[in-house]
Amino acid sequence: MSSVKPDDKASDIPEKLYDASSKKTYKRLRFFGKGGFAKCYEIMDVVSGEVFAGKIVSKKLMMKHNQKEKMTQEITIHRSLNHKNVVGFHSYFDDPQNIYIVLELCKKRSMMELHKRRKIITDYECRYYIHQVLTGVKYLHDKHIIHRDLKLGNLFLNDELHVK
Repeated sequence: MSSVKPDDKASDIPEKLYDASSKKTYKRLRFFGKGGFAKCYEIMDVVSGEVFAGKIVSKKLMMKHNQKEKMTQEITIHRSLNHKNVVGFHSYFDDPQNIYIVLELCKKRSMMELHKRRKIITDYECRYYIHQVLTGVKYLHDKHIIHRDLKLGNLFLNDELHVK
């Protein structure tokens, strides 16, 4: 059984996402989940076949909650980061309805999903994961950045089981 959640409102997000500045088209694939303002999907570059995570934020929600400045700041900060324990930032673009942030896809999903699947992790695994989380947080703090929302659902695992 898949841990991917059904998306009951996919109709407000187009199936094809077009980045006019790079001339790239992405196909919207699986729905991963949603947060306060964003929905996250698996997206694929239709030319290269490369797969990413697409964080999609409705411009309507940003207007209602005065979030435009925060979104601009998040993009500016995230695109400046480059660390093995921080989700990679690839690009961003927008259309009249949404802002699209193209991110590294962490195929092994979140630590929360690992916890739900496994129930228990060994002491060794705990040390392995905590070391990576602390390494990533130290990198952010060295750049005077505070995450403000560290939780299992926001800690992702890539194919090599590295925490992002």
